[in-house]
Amino acid sequence: MTSDKDHATLLEMWREEKTKRIEAEEALTKALTGDHRVAESDKIIMTKVEEIEELKAALARAEEDRQYDKLVHERELADLFKGKYEK
Repeated sequence: MTSDKDHATLLEMWREEKTKRIEAEEALTKALTGDHRVAESDKIIMTKVEEIEELKAALARAEEDRQYDKLVHERELADLFKGKYEK
């Protein structure tokens, strides 16, 4: 049979273990929640990176179009000054 002192010691140990278990569960929950937020932010970042790449491609196409238009315009002006361009 256990004495009151042994019973109190066992009860105290049980409470400490329960407290540690609760703290561990809370830490695990926080870690999993944090990972979830990281995963969501990674998705947002990847979406923004894709959007940036699309914008870069559109900008490159616009620059090429501008260069082509400028070249055509310069040729037209040169032809006009040479008298080859008909109005």
